[in-house]
Amino acid sequence: MITVLTINDGVLFRTRDFIPDYRYTINFVDSWSVDEIIILDITRGKDNSKEKFYKVVEDFSANCFVPLSVGGGVTSLDDFSKLLNIGADKIVINTEAYENPELITQAAEKYGSQCVVVSIDAKITENDIYKVFTNFGSKMRSLEPQSWAKKAQDYGAGEIMITSIDKDGTLEGYDNKLNSLISNVVTIPVLVSGGAGKWQDFVDGIKIGKGSAVCTTNIYHFTESSILNAKKYMKNKNIEVRI
Repeated sequence: MITVLTINDGVLFRTRDFIPDYRYTINFVDSWSVDEIIILDITRGKDNSKEKFYKVVEDFSANCFVPLSVGGGVTSLDDFSKLLNIGADKIVINTEAYENPELITQAAEKYGSQCVVVSIDAKITENDIYKVFTNFGSKMRSLEPQSWAKKAQDYGAGEIMITSIDKDGTLEGYDNKLNSLISNVVTIPVLVSGGAGKWQDFVDGIKIGKGSAVCTTNIYHFTESSILNAKKYMKNKNIEVRI
């Protein structure tokens, strides 16, 4: 079970349809029984935002005792190096991976495939066809997400993170049709994201979406339900989880 934290100009925000919404303090995650944390910079076009994000990552990683993945605006091996040096264990890449897939290979060769997480954002377009969207979900691409996931794996990605833009922030459950499309074409772990609102959604993300891990963000801004209890629920549904 993975918690995703979205950072806008150095501040923790929740999102809806990839639009930053309410702001929160970041210290409430200290007691969560999570297996992994992903921090994503969603800041758009602000000066000095990268330095603010680096400070967030550095401060957070000093007190983080689970694997930490970090992404947002990663465009080079230098960005990989910077984030790894300030506490990241894995790096998440999205737009640059699509536009310059050789970066996936270069990073995998230098740091190992296990360090490279390719994030894919997708939504339903005309004729109920899924398409990849980049640039904060604003730019539609030619590839369907399952095709891009397979290519990303071939380039050396160690994990795929698939997010449904349509489901983002809705708390209505994952798009498990989309998730299973990805899981069926790759052999590397698939992290499913976008839409979790109740514990059964986690179960469905694994059993129906065939995800290797379930990601959630906004559910914790609206409930005090603990991850430990969510894991117990999943275990009772015959999902292998670490408790």
